[in-house]
Amino acid sequence: MAVMGIDIGGSGIKGVPVDIETGEFAGERYRLPTPEKAKPDDVAKTVAKVLKHFEWAGLAGAGFPAAIRNGTALTAANIHQTWIGTNVEKLFGEATGCPFYVLNDADAAGIAEMRFGVGRERQKGVVIMITIGTGLGTALFVDGKLVPNTELGHIEIRGKDGEKRASDGARQKKNMSWEEWGGKFNEYLSRMEALFWPDLFILGGGISKNADQFMPYLKLRTEVVTARLLNQAGIIGAALYADMCSRA
Repeated sequence: MAVMGIDIGGSGIKGVPVDIETGEFAGERYRLPTPEKAKPDDVAKTVAKVLKHFEWAGLAGAGFPAAIRNGTALTAANIHQTWIGTNVEKLFGEATGCPFYVLNDADAAGIAEMRFGVGRERQKGVVIMITIGTGLGTALFVDGKLVPNTELGHIEIRGKDGEKRASDGARQKKNMSWEEWGGKFNEYLSRMEALFWPDLFILGGGISKNADQFMPYLKLRTEVVTARLLNQAGIIGAALYADMCSRA
């Protein structure tokens, strides 16, 4: 069975049908640029164009860069403020004519990684996945069950929002060396370790492909591994979430 998975990003909106039994894409991923300012109606129209590309009329899920409760956006850290209070599921459903389920984008990536990635064999204890990009997204799992909307990228480090010091966006903005950034990211992970004492950190997002550049600077008691699904995780997790919700 295939379900449409959508990943709403700051620069692009990507989608493809996903075989939820295997986690594999059932086609070629299609990407459109995220509209300037990323306001609700404009984003919804772009999502509709992605589904139209596949002539899709069935179940769909989307990973969205905000805390989501009952389909409604509660935050807007890296998107337009008019999203706060918007029922994203209803908006996308009306724009596409498809049943839509929406969750936090890092939670979507985490669900995929725990089902088909390195977390598959780690269903006991506490696992934290961190998606490292423009910001820091987090997904927290306890005995394989998701604790949604943790938003732990915003914990305070030295008086600043954690992602403003330790995200890949911060690394690029400040032109940090891998050693300098690795030290700041290690400080962030150390704070997370002291708060949650997880059994495993999973590092995802685009920067994970450069893990050999910064992993030597991570000095933690917790095991740290890189994600297996990389940038495919958000799309896969969104499709899995929609399937789970439709069966509930």
